[in-house]
Amino acid sequence: MSNKASEFDPKPILDSLPLLPGVYRYYDGKGEVLYVGKAKQLKKRVASYFQKTNVSPRIRLMVSHIARIETTVTRSEAEALLLENNLIKSLRPRYNILFRDDKSYPYIVLTGDEFPRLTYYRGTPNRQHQYFGPYPNSYAAKESIQLLQRIFRVRTCENSVFNNRTRPCLLHQIHRCTAPCVKLISEKDYQADIRNAVLLLQGRHQEVEQTLRAAMEQAAAGQHYEQAAALRDQLRALHTVQQKQFVESTGGATDADIIALAQQDGLVCVNLAMVRGGRHLGDKSFFPEHAEDLSANEIVQAFIAQHYLNRSVPPLLVLDAECDDETLAQLLSEQAGHAVKISQAASGERKQWLEMAQRNALLALQQRKAQQGGQKLRLDKLREFLDMPDLQRIECFDISHTMGEATQASCVVYENLNMRSSQYRRYNITGITPGDDYAAMRQVLTRRYQKLAEDGQREEAMRPDLILIDGGLGQLHIAMEVMHELGLNELALVGVAKGVERKPGLEQLIFPDGSAKQLRSDDPALHLIQQIRDEAHRFAITGHRAKRGKARTASSLEEISGVGDKRRRSLLTHFGGLREVAQASVEQLCQVEGISKSLAEKIYQQLH
Repeated sequence: MSNKASEFDPKPILDSLPLLPGVYRYYDGKGEVLYVGKAKQLKKRVASYFQKTNVSPRIRLMVSHIARIETTVTRSEAEALLLENNLIKSLRPRYNILFRDDKSYPYIVLTGDEFPRLTYYRGTPNRQHQYFGPYPNSYAAKESIQLLQRIFRVRTCENSVFNNRTRPCLLHQIHRCTAPCVKLISEKDYQADIRNAVLLLQGRHQEVEQTLRAAMEQAAAGQHYEQAAALRDQLRALHTVQQKQFVESTGGATDADIIALAQQDGLVCVNLAMVRGGRHLGDKSFFPEHAEDLSANEIVQAFIAQHYLNRSVPPLLVLDAECDDETLAQLLSEQAGHAVKISQAASGERKQWLEMAQRNALLALQQRKAQQGGQKLRLDKLREFLDMPDLQRIECFDISHTMGEATQASCVVYENLNMRSSQYRRYNITGITPGDDYAAMRQVLTRRYQKLAEDGQREEAMRPDLILIDGGLGQLHIAMEVMHELGLNELALVGVAKGVERKPGLEQLIFPDGSAKQLRSDDPALHLIQQIRDEAHRFAITGHRAKRGKARTASSLEEISGVGDKRRRSLLTHFGGLREVAQASVEQLCQVEGISKSLAEKIYQQLH
């Protein structure tokens, strides 16, 4: 079937569509989804694409490629919105505006233990614990934890460690924990610190200060000077934290998200600032795909739908663009279990938040433009050097292992002037002679490109223009053999050898004809190759280390004769983990039930 709309007659489908809410999907002749949309009335909405004459060039191009239309009727417009959002995230259509979907945001958690633990968390909240956030990034959450440790010295250790401590840890010695594990603080006093920490996380600074000041004065009046001094130190730490706060609300404990938009020269940035308990926790910038010719209204609506559906949402969203989709606000309110207000009217404090978000959106956009300018220069120089004017997508492979142990291969992707981490892949290499890099390279390339060879049409969008192989002529020959066996001889291959001295800037590029070329150390084309190659190496070695560490952790104690399941559990429970077992002395190992001195010495020797 051809992709041209002139050969596609939409009339039979349009005649059969109902005036009901639902979702429609457009496909091209290869069966790839072009666009997913929702409609209050399917018949009118789908027909409008074939009747409008003043649509954007992007939509005209999309319509010219429609070869099939599929629709799904829903019970309501809200249900259609949910389905549309899920399909966009799963199918990632070529003509839909797409925001990078962060799986989860970090929270700060106070556990429900007798002596609650303060910790960092990503994932679905659990009702057993108290959650604060979400925070825009891990740095903001972890910084808040460190500040709370300085003021209230709440424990952060795992229960397996806490339950088996016999003396205070280093955090107590540096005044970051009150050591409830060895009863150096009463449960009553610890709970008082927890209450104050909760108030602080909720943005109620004045209440915390009043509580601490009253307790300090009471302790001083009762001549409990050591306790009064500790409370004085907490007040000082609290004042230091307040001085460091980036933005502090004066209008009470407000929970809100601030969404601002910046557009410039075809680039779009959406800045999301998070305010929790009246405290500005930080911001995050998003750069959507396929948003160049859309209005601010359409971009903001798409962001809210993709970002908040199936995720926690605060009671207030403050926008700098109109959002006239009432169904969206209703659906978010139903999902959250509380009213969600979407407001464009900003005054006073909200106006300040919004102006700050607008400035940050513009700044992030300018930084992205500068970055892309440098990347464009690098790519243009590489295109010129390789005589590949249409070069867009580059994939690079690297192998990592330690003396043949835990071999892993990595594939990283560079496309559209950026590394595409969502498309990175790691491959566990098995069934080869340990340390055989050639066999490992053969296996990963075969696994990577088998589908492309079997179903070239469906995999066309993932076809690389250039494949970089981290290695010399031997690895490149293996890649050539694999491509020949798969019938993919047209794919361009280049080996990247480190050179005689193995120093950055001395890399040699190896070509299939056996020739080798060396670029100048300051050549932007070489800088792009180094960037991609180094990323492949980083991705491979982090995966390898994780795999190797997991294998070693599982096997270290098991390999020691005389240490069965029961003794292994006793050791891990007593010390809290393998790392703590490895750090223990022979005398400390002897304190574990069932561990004699001779066995303790054997364990110590094995782990060192």
